[in-house]
Amino acid sequence: MQNADFLTSSPLLFFVVLFAIFYFLVIRPQQKQQKAHAAMLAALDKGDKIVTNGGLICEVIKAENDFIKVKLNDDVIVRIAREFVAKKIEDK
Repeated sequence: MQNADFLTSSPLLFFVVLFAIFYFLVIRPQQKQQKAHAAMLAALDKGDKIVTNGGLICEVIKAENDFIKVKLNDDVIVRIAREFVAKKIEDK
């Protein structure tokens, strides 16, 4: 019973513990995922296969500063913004 009294007598400590749990379960993993995605975008190079947010699978022709030229098939080459790359497909 004393533990329950301790938490109710110190609401500031309760919020600190709640924030720590929230940080380690939500904020920190999301930051790690964002860093990994940014590193993947920076490392894109010619010949890499990617999937866009729209679900298109394409091959990188040229990585530019803000845009990437990609080949959808033998005849179609388009430019997409870097932020619309969802993931890189690893060849196995």
